[in-house]
This record gives sequence, structure tokens and C-alpha cells, in this order.
Amino acid sequence: MTIITERPPDVSLTVYVGIDTHKDTHHAAIIDALGRPVADRQFPSTEVGHRALLAWIAGTGVAEKVGVEGTGSYGTTLTTFLRGAGLEVVDVDRVDRKARRFHGKSDSIDAHSAAQSVLAGRVSTIPKTHDGDVEAIRFLHNARHFSVKARAEAITMLKGAIVNAPDHIRAPLRDLPNKTLVETCARMRPGTVTPGNLDAAIKTSLRCLALQILELGTHEHTLKMQITTLVNATAPQLLDRFGIGFETAAQLLITFGDNRDRITSEGAFAALSGVSPIPASSGKTSRHRLNRGGNRQANRALHVIVMARLKHDADTRKYRDRRLAEGKSKRDIIRCLKRAVAREIYRLLKPAKPLEKST
Repeated sequence: MTIITERPPDVSLTVYVGIDTHKDTHHAAIIDALGRPVADRQFPSTEVGHRALLAWIAGTGVAEKVGVEGTGSYGTTLTTFLRGAGLEVVDVDRVDRKARRFHGKSDSIDAHSAAQSVLAGRVSTIPKTHDGDVEAIRFLHNARHFSVKARAEAITMLKGAIVNAPDHIRAPLRDLPNKTLVETCARMRPGTVTPGNLDAAIKTSLRCLALQILELGTHEHTLKMQITTLVNATAPQLLDRFGIGFETAAQLLITFGDNRDRITSEGAFAALSGVSPIPASSGKTSRHRLNRGGNRQANRALHVIVMARLKHDADTRKYRDRRLAEGKSKRDIIRCLKRAVAREIYRLLKPAKPLEKST
């Protein structure tokens, strides 16, 4: 462990902690209530390292709050460990760019910047717990996303290979639909690839690509069934709403996380999803514009729901026509609809308040 700067310990001192997380190590910095550096150390990103980090914090002072960068990636296990130890952890989503511009970048600087952000109250996001069915959905969702993307790329590559193949190979395959094309290529018997045997090499590549496409399709279907099962068990009320399928429901659940109470209002969820209206007024013009921040995957899920309702839901189309007659642009109408859907989603997913005991 490398100690950069450290004061004599004072276990009664109120301190704030910032942690810059990495794959193999975590760098922690401690400051006092006046923002002065107290201590600075690096720890391995293992269970032993987590315990050493916790003991080091406890031996330095009373931690008021801990800011961790990357609570959804390199800092996931550390965040779970610190929360389990009773510390209040907040997510530091980005470093202070102004400080980086003037002071440069290092693990120590980033850790101190995180601690300063916590002290100043610039960060307050409660991290996800990553310990329930929503975390399971996230893993399956990521795997399915890869399968879908890889399958689409493999189909494009297969068609490109056929375009460049000799005519006697290309002609029987040219007008086949995708499903038949893949199955036909998968049944090819190319023979042994030898010098001078171009046909065998081409047919081998086509068969290999087709088999990968079939395998990826099987994985995609299996993952879809598993995600649907978990979504039905976790939030069946989502799938009952018009325009919400298993894919968008899964993404919205992932955005909320297992600890849904971390999102305290529908306005906070709208801001998190990038659908809260942003003032864009100037002079005599009073208007709002689209929010281009927030979680873009959640924003995309809301957009898909709105597009489905605009296409198939009569009430949504009536709303669109009425706002068009009022002079609203299509972009503004979509923004309003996405905000309304975000409000609806929050009400469906917000945790129920515990019943108060009667006296």
C-alpha cells in the first residue's frame, strides 16, 4: 500500500471519503469537514482489500458519507460491502472536470475530487444494490443484447459473402428469405479445404456463419424467455400496459434497480430518464426543449412506448392531433408524451408505503 499523505488518527473526527475504483485496485482519499486532506491510500479490489479499507476509514475518523465512482461497474462489490458495514454510500458519476483541467489526473486527484463532491453535496444519488431479481434481469438483458447484435452482424456478413461468391454458388441463394437462406447454408457440405479448391473454402465460410446465426438465435430465444419470466415475477403490472413489452419493461426495471426507493419522486425518474423538460426560453419566447441527458437506454425505452402508442392507441393519436392544432411541434408532443409515460411508469414501480400502525 502506498501512503501519500496522512495525519495522525483521530477517531472522533468527522470525515468524508472519496474512492476512485479500478479493476485491480481502489484508491481512497479522506478529507475533514473543512475539505482538508486527512489521508490517502490505495487498496486491492479484493475482499481482503475491502476489509482493510473499511478498517482504515474507521481508524481515521467517523465517516459521514462515502462517495464511490463506478458503483455499477468496478465499484459494485465495494459498494455492497460498505453498505453492508453500515456506511452511507453515494454514487459519484463523474469527476470535477474543472479540477481535472487545472490539476491534471491521477487516482489520488480523482479520489480527492470525489470526496470534495460528497462534502459539497454535489452528489447524492443512492447506488443500486445489485442483489435481486432486477440484477439477474440486467445480466440476462446484456447477454441477449449481445446475441441480437452479433446475430444481425453475422447475417450481414453472410449476405455480403454470398454477393462476392461465384455465380454458381450465389445464384441458388440470391432470392431466398433470411430464414431459408441461413438453413440452406447450414446444410452445405463443402468438403475438405485444399489449395486450389475455392468452392470448398467459400462454402465452409457460409456454413460456419449460418451455424453461428442459428446458435445465436437459440441463445436469444432462451434469454428472452428467462427475462420474460423474471419480469412477470418482478413487475407484471408493466406488461399489462399498452405498448410495453418485455424488452422495454426489463430496461425500465434495470433503470430503477432492486432498491426502487432510491428514486424518490416521479420528477427524479423523469430527470434520470432524460425526459424532464429543460427551459429554453429567450426574450418573448417561452418554451422547453428535449432533455439530452440522463440514462439514454431508459430514454429509448420510453420512446419505443410512445411510438407504439402513437401508431396503435386512439387516445394517444387524439392527444397528438389536439396539440398539433394548438401549434405544438411533433418533437414537443413526443417530449410531453415521454414525460407522461415516465410519470405512469414511476407510479407503477414506486415502492408501496408501509402501512402505519393504528394507535
